Amino acid sequence: MGRQPVATQTPSALLLRDDQILMQRPTPSLEDLLERDGFVHRHVAPDEDQMATMLAVIGVQSVDELIEQTVPAAIRMDGELNLEGPVPETEVLERLRAMADRNAVFTSCIGAGWSDTVLPGVIQRNVLEDPAWYTAYTPYQPEISQGRLEVLLGFQTMVSDLTGMDMANASLLDEATAAAEAMTLLHRAGRGVGKTFLVDSDCHAQTLDVIRTRARPLGIRIVVADPTTHPLDDETVGQAFGALVQHPGSSGQLRDLGPIVTRLRDAGLGIAVATDLLACCIVTPPGTYDVDVVVGSAQRFGVPMGFGGPHAGFMAVSNRHRRMLPGRLVGTSVDSAGRPAHRLALQTREQHIRREKATSNICTAQVLLAVIAALYAAYHGPDGLRRIAERVHRLTSILAAGLTRARQSSDEGPPGISVRHDTFFDTLTIDAPGRADELVAAAADERINVRRVDADTIGISLDETTTPAIVEALWRALLGDAATSLDVNLLDGIAPDGVCGATRRVTPFCTADFFTTHHSETSMLRWLRRLSDLDLALDRTMIPLGSCTMKLNATVEMTAISWPEFAGIHPFAPADQVVGYHELIDDLERMLVEITGYDRVSFQPNAGSQGELAGLLAIRAWHDANEDQQRVSCLIPASAHGTNAASAVMAGMDVVVVNCDAAGNVDVDHLKQQVTDLQDTLAALMITYPSTHGVFESQVVEICDLVHQFGGQVYLDGANLNAMVGLAQPGKFGADVSHLNLHKTFCIPHGGGGPGVGPVAVRSHLAPFLPNHPMDPTAGPESGVGAVSAAPFGSAGILPISWAYIALMGGTGLRRATQAAIVSANYVATRLGRRFPVLYAGTHGRVAHECILDTRVFKAAYVTADDICKRLIDYGFHAPTVSFPVVGTVMVEPTESEDLIELDRFCEAMEAIADEAAHVADGYWPVDDNPLVNAPHTADDVATRGDDGWTHPYDRETAVYPMGRPRSMSTARGSSKYWPPVGRVDGAHGDKNLVCSCPDVSEYT
Repeated sequence: MGRQPVATQTPSALLLRDDQILMQRPTPSLEDLLERDGFVHRHVAPDEDQMATMLAVIGVQSVDELIEQTVPAAIRMDGELNLEGPVPETEVLERLRAMADRNAVFTSCIGAGWSDTVLPGVIQRNVLEDPAWYTAYTPYQPEISQGRLEVLLGFQTMVSDLTGMDMANASLLDEATAAAEAMTLLHRAGRGVGKTFLVDSDCHAQTLDVIRTRARPLGIRIVVADPTTHPLDDETVGQAFGALVQHPGSSGQLRDLGPIVTRLRDAGLGIAVATDLLACCIVTPPGTYDVDVVVGSAQRFGVPMGFGGPHAGFMAVSNRHRRMLPGRLVGTSVDSAGRPAHRLALQTREQHIRREKATSNICTAQVLLAVIAALYAAYHGPDGLRRIAERVHRLTSILAAGLTRARQSSDEGPPGISVRHDTFFDTLTIDAPGRADELVAAAADERINVRRVDADTIGISLDETTTPAIVEALWRALLGDAATSLDVNLLDGIAPDGVCGATRRVTPFCTADFFTTHHSETSMLRWLRRLSDLDLALDRTMIPLGSCTMKLNATVEMTAISWPEFAGIHPFAPADQVVGYHELIDDLERMLVEITGYDRVSFQPNAGSQGELAGLLAIRAWHDANEDQQRVSCLIPASAHGTNAASAVMAGMDVVVVNCDAAGNVDVDHLKQQVTDLQDTLAALMITYPSTHGVFESQVVEICDLVHQFGGQVYLDGANLNAMVGLAQPGKFGADVSHLNLHKTFCIPHGGGGPGVGPVAVRSHLAPFLPNHPMDPTAGPESGVGAVSAAPFGSAGILPISWAYIALMGGTGLRRATQAAIVSANYVATRLGRRFPVLYAGTHGRVAHECILDTRVFKAAYVTADDICKRLIDYGFHAPTVSFPVVGTVMVEPTESEDLIELDRFCEAMEAIADEAAHVADGYWPVDDNPLVNAPHTADDVATRGDDGWTHPYDRETAVYPMGRPRSMSTARGSSKYWPPVGRVDGAHGDKNLVCSCPDVSEYT
């Protein structure tokens, strides 16, 4: 039968034939087609249909109805945020490009703790810019964190080897805060005897200021002096417990550390040394001299300067202080099958457990930056590191020799220029009476920044990026016409060595396989892929961590941080070279002021813990200014984050606990009793809002008013601000100060446990007491509390991420994100509440942005919260927060970035696990041999045993494909099987057999 002719039809007729509705669809406007809010729909994953489905399950008619039932009317804001509407991605990048172009990238010879460096492209592309690394969470679940734990173990080994110390932690926030932590460690090691700490007068200025800030509320007296000459008797030093020595000094002077240590040790002082890791490649390491602590920054190992951060600080200690070491410590244990497995060790030291007894409030690290530094060392290997160090030192020697020779051989040479020290590594102090400003300007004409020390002195620091041409340019700037007689190659053979005799290193370092294997890009690339495949990050699956907000970190937001105009800027660069940075910081402050309702924001705190400390110091300073020095009592609810209590103690306050009621809220009657009893000493109340229990407490305004009535201030922990953005402003409903976790609410990625940014926001009366900085008067008020971090603006290098996020979302988008997060959390709570009771809820039975699920209902089956979290790995999920804030529970936070398909997949996994627990309770599986107690299951567990080797009462399929095998590995959502590299890790074994560096496997198997 032939083909039948078709009558000619108009396009309209064809449309009617396909679908009558298409003819009735309204023509979109140009504004719709421009899609300025396109990013909002890509960030907020649930679409309108999915939101409607979730609302129906929750049992409400609209988002507004749910918000009315969830967020107390007393705190809800009127209208919208006064922010520009959503800005398209291309325009956001154009605006960032314009700001970047207003920064000037000069060759930096400023030094003082920051040096330019070369980040190998293979590490930049495959770590810094790879979501497999930057979207990972803190490795509290070690079975799914073996890749980054392996690298952090390498970081610890690198630091221990280079410093000559017994062990190191997995990084701290920066060099200055690490030095402050060293001070408090030595004070604790001395059992609190003595209240004086001696600080080397050749320390970096910012390190000294941070130490002073930290010492002041603790009643520690700081004495700044030359440790080689200052009298160490009781009359001049007082009851000293310790000392900090900079080696090499900030001036560049390289002293023989041995006699200094002997002198301090004979005086009974604990000894900390601030050092330079690159210098340690050729300089005798401090650990040679039996010091107690060594601190510093790993920044120059491949991490861009970024206008001050983020960078991985480090701390290494002798074995006698191993249990006092603050921060995180990676150790090696074994898993359930006896295989070596890495984990975070000695977690009982964590401030979440020690609370007000903690000696540090550090709850994070700079993991992503520590990873980069460790991989930099692995890529170059010990020979490569030594070559870089020798090259930097040789060029410094040549620079010094040229300055000296020109001065000696030419009558035409500029008068009054001399190199102060004969021994140095990479830094020279140049004495030039009355000429410092002239020489700084001359160097700037060569597009080189040198450090102005005072009117008579400049400092010059060389680094990995220094070339002979830069040395010649420095000669021209400093010597004028006399520089023409100098030749780098000729001076190379005769320039005196600044590292010699007892100061030159003779011991090997970084000899483990970690540092001697991957020196070709091919090998490094494959190794990085293998390492990332061991981990479970946000690029693979939902990370439903309560209190941690693991949301989308969009690629467009990350783009600008690698641009040289943001990444390649020294934090002490002249103001006229960082106009773009100041524009970005000022604009981001304006945005955050509008979002929070506060009046001013300081970006100096480089972690939430530092933001807490800064806020509490501002409160103390305000009370002191009002002549209320006796106000030192800090009320903290029993449910609060552990950092709250630790920060209060560090701020010199006395912690007083406020009970929670049966619903998990602050017990207002107990609070009334406490403020009445403490009305003369009340300094502050610290409250997390929404609460740590995931609830909007309805009496928060009354609580704030009550504290104010009795003379206190309200510190609102901003950890859960993502539940309020666009809905409520803490600065408007009663709080006086908050820290803001930009790495949670505003999309800076966690990076496996860092970087973080924790700016502090205050109302106007506390603004005069924000942090300031000795090297940058624009970084804070003259009346401020001092520096809390090394850099004037903290981790400024990643602020473009949060600026971009807010610009991309606009006020309406931010509000939509908050609403979606609350809808998603209530959907999960409603759906899973039938199997896992929701522990706490608000007045109308609603949760905020997260919910606590009670897993103690499976106690009869001997199934624990930990079993459930490990079993989730077999289902392909990262675990929720486990046993915090309530032991035996899990806290789930879905965020706005997960769509309904992923939420349902998670809920189905949790429901299936509940069924498995029921099988155990029914006796179908024994309590000591079932899929939950044996989880997670590795490929080795199921593949290397023969048919007779599998002895469990469940089959292999149930073990590793609990939801069934996927029909299509390429298209099924979440179907690509994640295989954990190790089984359940034995924590007790690891703490009893502590291994915190890279030994041969034979040493711990």
